[in-house]
Amino acid sequence: MNDKAADIYVEEVMTKTPVIAKPDMTIQEAAKIMKTKHVGSLVVVEDDAPMGILTERDLVDKVVATGKVPSKVKIKDVMTSPLVTVGPKESVAEAATKMSKLKMRRLPVVSKGHLIGILTENDILRISPSLIEITREWARIKRPGSAEDSGARIISGYCDNCGAFSSELRAKEGQMICSDCFEQWG
Repeated sequence: MNDKAADIYVEEVMTKTPVIAKPDMTIQEAAKIMKTKHVGSLVVVEDDAPMGILTERDLVDKVVATGKVPSKVKIKDVMTSPLVTVGPKESVAEAATKMSKLKMRRLPVVSKGHLIGILTENDILRISPSLIEITREWARIKRPGSAEDSGARIISGYCDNCGAFSSELRAKEGQMICSDCFEQWG
């Protein structure tokens, strides 16, 4: 992965003031906070301990799409929990890999049970734009039912056999070849 990101700790690039919410707040109150603070998530905290996260996706999937009334639904009923976190001394590369594997765009940073920040894709992007692309590509390739599951890795690039650009290159005998050449190769 990116050497620069491997040498940088999460605590060096994280957002040090994550926006928080209480579990008994309503979704409507939470949405107002998210709008006012221009954030896509709220870390849900109770007694100074993080217990979940409420994301835009939670609002869409668990409230709006199901026809629930935002002023009557509590955060604790739709937040994502248990909370997946990262430590401040983990490398950014390790955190990015975790985010990619779990298809997450943000990870709360926790030390000794206390929320001390949040690491987002934007934080990573500031230090290493290529790392985001690498982790997204890795997640796409690792998707269940993907070509890698069947032993063939599909990527974009130029065919080693015919030189044509393809968004579906596959490995064959040490070369990356397009679908047409792959079929002709036998």
